[in-house]
Amino acid sequence: MPISSFYCLQTSLRGLLAQQRALDTTGHNIANASTQGYSRQEAVLAAAPATWIPQGAVQGGAGAHLGAGVDVQAYRRVRDTFLDLQYRAQATRLGEASARAEGLDRAELALAEPSDDGINKQLSEFWDAWSDLANSPDDAAARQSLVEKAGALAEAFATVDRQFELVGEQAQSEYDALTAAGGEVETTAREIAALNDTIKRFVTAGDVPNDLMDQRDLLLDKLSSLGTTSITSFADGTVEVVFGGAGDPPMIDATGYHAPTLSNPGGRLGALRDLATVPGGAIDSFRQELGTVAQTLASSINAIHGTPFFTVTHAPPASYGAASIAVAVTPATVRADASGDKGANKIALAIAELRGKQPDSAYNAFIARVGVEVRESVRQEANAQALTDAVLDRRESVAGVSLDEEMGNIIKFQRAYQASSRAMSTMDEMLDVLINRTGRVGL
Repeated sequence: MPISSFYCLQTSLRGLLAQQRALDTTGHNIANASTQGYSRQEAVLAAAPATWIPQGAVQGGAGAHLGAGVDVQAYRRVRDTFLDLQYRAQATRLGEASARAEGLDRAELALAEPSDDGINKQLSEFWDAWSDLANSPDDAAARQSLVEKAGALAEAFATVDRQFELVGEQAQSEYDALTAAGGEVETTAREIAALNDTIKRFVTAGDVPNDLMDQRDLLLDKLSSLGTTSITSFADGTVEVVFGGAGDPPMIDATGYHAPTLSNPGGRLGALRDLATVPGGAIDSFRQELGTVAQTLASSINAIHGTPFFTVTHAPPASYGAASIAVAVTPATVRADASGDKGANKIALAIAELRGKQPDSAYNAFIARVGVEVRESVRQEANAQALTDAVLDRRESVAGVSLDEEMGNIIKFQRAYQASSRAMSTMDEMLDVLINRTGRVGL
């Protein structure tokens, strides 16, 4: 098989086109250096299929392969699947830790401790009022002040309980908004399902839509912060997504989107559900324990007073005692002493001596528990954030665009393009001599 004199022109042309495509890819990387979720791409170059020169056409007669230049075989998306899995697992932990820390922080703010409006301050003033009554058992003003302080204390318990209830309702409201029809979970999942379908059509046709895959991966990252996300990839470019717990049916498969069951969502949804669950949730447990403190206070006072000073409609766990504690006496029915003698104060003294004892210690233990849980949630959030940032840095080191590297590639591809151009120019001059000057005497 004879080799055309124009063969080298075709080889040089392949070199020009390949380096041009590599420069185009580099320019695309640079343009998207700040695009969230973008993965850098590279043109994969490989030697073009060689031309076989049959036996007898070359010296030695055994035949040979003559190189045909270079071709672009693919435009590869630089991505590490293992780092994607690590990042999404950490994003789930971070979403859960962040939601829990936010909810518990709001609960701690509801306590308003220490402050002039908190229960601790109201307890102190309540004990002071009993001391004042012990000093002046027959003083109507002291009795009136005691009833007022008792009312303020009961209202403080009820206020904190209502604030806890509001925190739980906020968590439930956010959970409902995220999981409702048209909420963030469904919207994100439907976008992924639509991209699945588009990507499948391209892949089936022999193309690899890298930018569409980046968009889908960004949505999967977002979904993983909301709940546990398990992803299975298939050869046709599609992914199957199980969301909200192992063993649940796929939320996204080849047929499209399906409403998730969310048996054990994890992530932000899991933390919100735990905060809002009644009974047994984190906020519910706070309300139960606060109710126990209110019940302890009422029982301690009533036992010494002899007649109900406070009433608690239902003791926990049947309901929340803090919401139902109320003053059951008037200034006239307050008992400073069981005998009723003028100036007697044994009951008032005994109740005043409860300061720092069981009611106070029960409330202080509750405050300590809330503080410990808040600090632990903040620590877990910080740890999750640090781990997520570390994995993100590793992922960006692989998939992110380095402008320094891309500028180096520009120079490399530019020089290769110039070299191919020079080879083509040289072959053109050789052909010019062959065609136009061969046979002319004296040249």
